[in-house]
Amino acid sequence: MIEECVHKLLNTKFLSYEINPPKASQIGEELLEKLGNWDGFDAIICTDAPLARFRHSPILSAIKLQNTLKKPVIATLNMRDRNSIALQGDILGANEFDVRMFLTLTGDPIKLGDQPESKGVFEGNSSLLVEIIKNFNQNKDLNQNPIKGNIKPIYPFGVINSHSNNLLSLKNKMRRKIKSGILALFTQPVYDIENAKYLLEFCEEINRELQTNAKLVFGYFPILKYKTAQFLYSKLPGVFVPQIWLEKLEKAHQKGEEEEEKVGFELSKELFKKLYDTHHKIHFMNSNKIDLAKKILS
Repeated sequence: MIEECVHKLLNTKFLSYEINPPKASQIGEELLEKLGNWDGFDAIICTDAPLARFRHSPILSAIKLQNTLKKPVIATLNMRDRNSIALQGDILGANEFDVRMFLTLTGDPIKLGDQPESKGVFEGNSSLLVEIIKNFNQNKDLNQNPIKGNIKPIYPFGVINSHSNNLLSLKNKMRRKIKSGILALFTQPVYDIENAKYLLEFCEEINRELQTNAKLVFGYFPILKYKTAQFLYSKLPGVFVPQIWLEKLEKAHQKGEEEEEKVGFELSKELFKKLYDTHHKIHFMNSNKIDLAKKILS
């Protein structure tokens, strides 16, 4: 199941769907049922306390989702909340349960979250996570000490901004991540097709330069409200929302909620079609709103 998923990501069409584990003692039967009845995605990506907000464990959630749904899960891990000892223990333990794909993050600042008294660890950035995985794939720990038994292959993925005022800086960051051993880079939400084409060109150039085969997966997040567009435009670094989206959503917002959602849906559905026509690898994010995802993909 895992190797088949990795093959799809690297060689064919690929669609992943993001699940945010709840701030609850259980993932929830309704969510599991909706996911279980939906065959529209190739993998689930399970988030790790995004925006530094306390949530159910990404590793345990990934195990629950994968075992229940019999579908591959990519577990997100960040460097904010764990040191290298904890990270190695989590990844090694997950290996026994066949959770072997990881989206590596540095992590959002604590100040953004709902636990302001917490202390960030940040022993390193996401490259340290990739290094841990590379060593595990040689049956060694971070200090090159052997590990008993046979560790099943582990696959590291990374993230990249979808926009920057300095395109050279963005390209250099992409190069560093691919050079570190990342197999695929998942972007922040993309709203501009020309920007998407730049990202693809960068990835292709870097692959030729490094003789690698890393893939790019476009992040996609539908916007149905003007307030959401404003937040993404002004508060989320690395994301660019075109002015035409802001203008259309603001105008629709003034007419009422129904019109606002109608315009947002039309813009978002058209965007998905354009992104998919440009590149058949998409990561769908929409805060667990599965019915809306199905409607856009229909």
